[in-house]
Amino acid sequence: MTRSSAQVLEGPPSDVVVVPRPRAAAEGPVRTPLPAPAPAVVPDEPATADEPRARRRLPHPPGRRAHLWLAALVAGAVLAGIPAVTGDRADVSASASDYGLGVSTEVSFAGGLEGADARRGITEAEAQARLSELAASRAARQPKIVAPTQGTLTTCFCRRWGTMHYGLDLAAPLGTPILAATDGVVVRAGRASGYGNAVYIQDADGNVHIYGHMRYYSVSAGDLVTAGDQIAKIGNEGQSTGPHLHYEIHRGGMDGRPIDPRAWLAERGVGI
Repeated sequence: MTRSSAQVLEGPPSDVVVVPRPRAAAEGPVRTPLPAPAPAVVPDEPATADEPRARRRLPHPPGRRAHLWLAALVAGAVLAGIPAVTGDRADVSASASDYGLGVSTEVSFAGGLEGADARRGITEAEAQARLSELAASRAARQPKIVAPTQGTLTTCFCRRWGTMHYGLDLAAPLGTPILAATDGVVVRAGRASGYGNAVYIQDADGNVHIYGHMRYYSVSAGDLVTAGDQIAKIGNEGQSTGPHLHYEIHRGGMDGRPIDPRAWLAERGVGI
């Protein structure tokens, strides 16, 4: 082999650069590989059905501006909540046609129906007339006069022990209910001379009904009562010899002439 052919065989390949370095006498030249060529840049192609396009990541806000982002979010939330706090809301009105339902009977927020096919409502005057009929029907079913209590008649409207007794004494156990004998208004309730406690009720004719000697009463001046309402309980207060109710009626007012309660009740269908 000639020298020229030996140089051809021993020469470095075209992609290797020979970098000289100190070496021993026995070492050959050091061969360093060239850097690999950069890959060619291929423009993005639209993704096909078989190969979905990769998602792109949104850039994150810089870390140094995080407090600015937070302040902006807080300010936006505060501005959005101002209408809810102040109560300023825009009026929103919508009809059936706005939602593609066509023209139909409209229903207002008050619950009324408007339209040719809607059932006609009653007027306020008609409603009041119906209520008056209902009240009259209810009043017709309720008693207008009742016995003031369930007890035994021990003293009548008559002379007793040399003096006139201007009422009825009805004996009953302590705590027996005392009822309003008729509709009326309470004109007085509380302590009364001789009675201990007493309740005075004026009826529609101006008569005053007096209930005495009770220990407990549940009405006060100005209260409206109807026949049969409980107003007190049988007691033994004041000048009394045992638990009973003293019941009087004064015609025409508190200072009117006392009348016989038994006769007054009997005229109205109530017996004692």
